[in-house]
Amino acid sequence: MKKLLTVTFFTGLLTLFRMGTGFLVSKIIAVQAGPSGLALLAQIQNLATVLNGVVGASSSIALVRYTSENISGGYKQCTPWWRASLKCTLFLLAIFVPLGVIFSNYIAVWLFSDVSYSTYIRIICCLLPFSVLGTALNSVINGQQFYKKYILLGGVSVSIATLIMISMIYLYGIKGALAAASVQLGIIGIVSLLICIKEPWVRIKFWLGKTTKNHVNGIIGYMAMALISVISMPLSLMAIRYSMAKHLGWDITGEWQLVWKISEVYLSVLTISLSTYYLPRLSKLKTYDDILKEVNKTAFFIFPVVVFLAVLVYFSRDLIINLLFSSQFENARDLFLVQLSGDVIKIIGWLYAYPMIATGAKKWFIGSELFFCSTLFILSYIFMLKYGAQGVNLGYLVNYVFYILFVLLNLKNILPKNHI
Repeated sequence: MKKLLTVTFFTGLLTLFRMGTGFLVSKIIAVQAGPSGLALLAQIQNLATVLNGVVGASSSIALVRYTSENISGGYKQCTPWWRASLKCTLFLLAIFVPLGVIFSNYIAVWLFSDVSYSTYIRIICCLLPFSVLGTALNSVINGQQFYKKYILLGGVSVSIATLIMISMIYLYGIKGALAAASVQLGIIGIVSLLICIKEPWVRIKFWLGKTTKNHVNGIIGYMAMALISVISMPLSLMAIRYSMAKHLGWDITGEWQLVWKISEVYLSVLTISLSTYYLPRLSKLKTYDDILKEVNKTAFFIFPVVVFLAVLVYFSRDLIINLLFSSQFENARDLFLVQLSGDVIKIIGWLYAYPMIATGAKKWFIGSELFFCSTLFILSYIFMLKYGAQGVNLGYLVNYVFYILFVLLNLKNILPKNHI
């Protein structure tokens, strides 16, 4: 428990810092461009997240798990997994970077109804190799459980990227913000490489060379899970924003985005902090009883924390809106209650669903992600037509009530047989 608290606390500080810089950028955009500018920035950031996740999928969760499981045997034992991960990543880069550049005009029209935004899409695609590099380096450090180094790397890279982003906003306004959002992940990757370049495991011999089919298949399984995860939710959110903009207008969409952004921040403090400890820990457990015990212990600690944070955010919402955004967003105050209620349900569902990732329950994970991200959009759309922006939050709450029921009723079936 002491290690859980320590890792969660310090990783939480890093996440708060990362999200705080995000809020600083959002504040500047909110003042300069209003709700519509904030919504446009969110679309670019979501697209960057999707593309980075698609290409870097094999170098994230899989690297953490297999590094954690094998690092006790030294770098040589980890090498086949690292090589398999790199092969999968290069294969995806060879596909998605050219496709993203070629179809950037169509993507811009689909997301923004404006072909002029295609430049930002091409920038994101061209910097994908550096974005993926940063993801891989962080994953290996996390897998080795070098938490101090992990936190230091994250803090330095985010600081540099944020300074560049603020400078571009100052010089070029909303266009600078969109350009900065396009290059941000690439910059983080470059900074991460410069910091890690002298690490003993950052050597070509550990990453290039022969590997086995079993190692590649292991990476591909996690790649499929990660691909679905990083594509399904951002696409669902982009579809929700597109539908809201079409039916309610970009200003109301921006108000809803503000509430979603705030939820995203405090939930990310918990999920990112916990997963830094949670994934390596669950990966080492081999029985259902041990996994359930670990999940229950973590849930017992997290539930009161997330309830407290949700209540705190609710009663501080006016201060948050005026301090971090502007008075143009004051109508967003009415959207918090339902959203925050959904957040509490979501985080508990996340805790009990995480063993699917740690144990590689691919079919269950992929099926549930596709189904519940689809129902999130469907329910949000249905309720939006009747209740407006509040209906989107209602769809979010109902969706995660169904999700947590699904996970709790099927947890024993979800875990692979060797974990029962």
